[in-house]
Amino acid sequence: MFILKNLYVVSRKILSVFRIVLIALGVVLLLAILLSFTDYPFWAYYWLGTHNAELTKDPNLIVLMGGGGMPSPDGLIRCYYTAEIAGQYPESKIIIAIPCDTSRHEESPELLMAHELIIRGIDSTRLLFEKSGHNTRTQALKIIDMLGDFSVDSIAIRIVTSPDHMFRSVATFRKAGFKYVGGRPSFEQAIDEEMLLRKNITKDQLKTETRKLNLRYNMWNYLKYEIIVLREYCAIVYYKLRGWI
Repeated sequence: MFILKNLYVVSRKILSVFRIVLIALGVVLLLAILLSFTDYPFWAYYWLGTHNAELTKDPNLIVLMGGGGMPSPDGLIRCYYTAEIAGQYPESKIIIAIPCDTSRHEESPELLMAHELIIRGIDSTRLLFEKSGHNTRTQALKIIDMLGDFSVDSIAIRIVTSPDHMFRSVATFRKAGFKYVGGRPSFEQAIDEEMLLRKNITKDQLKTETRKLNLRYNMWNYLKYEIIVLREYCAIVYYKLRGWI
């Protein structure tokens, strides 16, 4: 009888804690949904991609962060911006930083990225590969090793990566010893809402259809931004605690 009574008390406590957790999760979800109807998630995402990412001199080294690999939407858009910058600074070298083993197959992600740059007019002799680093910190250190006798103070780096990863990348490379580091976030170019709306409609219809588009696109995109930003802030805190930024 005593054992059953203790089990009952314990089960009541567990249910009470479970109920509190569910309520807390519900509140968090409600706040996330409410925020998705504002512009705050986008501006938080935008801040990660642009804050402290300016480069005060012309880059002589472009670092293309591999991200999720290739082929992928993220990989393609990073290659697009890398080729654009490389065209503006034809004397700069390009390092493709992604942890892969080219010897396994000829369509390894870094080779696919290199091919994408080449078909966009980039000379293959400008391309270098950093394949040993397994995170942003070790990639920065491995790139220092690749430079050999070159002083990090003489190198100006333009990093190309996703907007959410830009703040941490620039801070990590600067902490590793590079003096001149800037970024080019690979922001997507959204379709203009007006292109999605029917022509020759009344003002009331225009407002109604615009609200529908905001619900169909912006809300869900902003919910996604919230997850991305939260994940990246956790990574920034981890890097800060490790002394990497």
